[in-house]
Amino acid sequence: MGKDKLRRFAEVATFSNVLQLDEGKVMQGQWTAAFFKNENPVVLELACGKGEYTVNLATMFPDKNFIGIDYKGNRIWRGAKTAIEEGVANVGFLRIQIETILDYFAPGEVDEIWITFPDPQPQLSREKKRLTSPRFLEKYKQILKPGGFINLKTDNDDLHAYTVEKIAELSLKLHVRTEDLYKSEYADEVLSIKTYYERKYLQDNKNINYLKFSF
Repeated sequence: MGKDKLRRFAEVATFSNVLQLDEGKVMQGQWTAAFFKNENPVVLELACGKGEYTVNLATMFPDKNFIGIDYKGNRIWRGAKTAIEEGVANVGFLRIQIETILDYFAPGEVDEIWITFPDPQPQLSREKKRLTSPRFLEKYKQILKPGGFINLKTDNDDLHAYTVEKIAELSLKLHVRTEDLYKSEYADEVLSIKTYYERKYLQDNKNINYLKFSF
């Protein structure tokens, strides 16, 4: 492991806006009262990477609480450090495997979920690893409030098509669907937030898919 990664792992352990692994379990059902110390809605970004979307959303919506979730601490370091430096108090980060999310959030504790440019896991043998597979969707259903939205932004056409297929199979409610976000009517200020990877995809002239759905 490089010196930069080691430094970031050490530094992120000192950040007040980051919880790692088991230390986050005590927040289950208590995120608003114990972590954010308010009663505002909780929004998650799954596989948040460097946390650009999480921090930007928190800046746009100070009346909501945002939690970026990823397993790679050296990535979370960037978003957490930015939030601290810029004084964005309504944002936190949780370093866990997303498979274990039910250990960290109580039923109905989450108002909305964002999934931005996740690993598409293209091999058929890895379907269960896709963050919009039925296995994961069942977990989201448990922690989301009734009517809570799931948002998916991806450059991967196959993951987009797969998710549309699962929405139909599971009789979920599809609210927005576009295969080319920036040529659609939906590219508002929120959806136009761009992560590091999205900027790279756009430079390569990739189309950006977007879905908004609920249970």
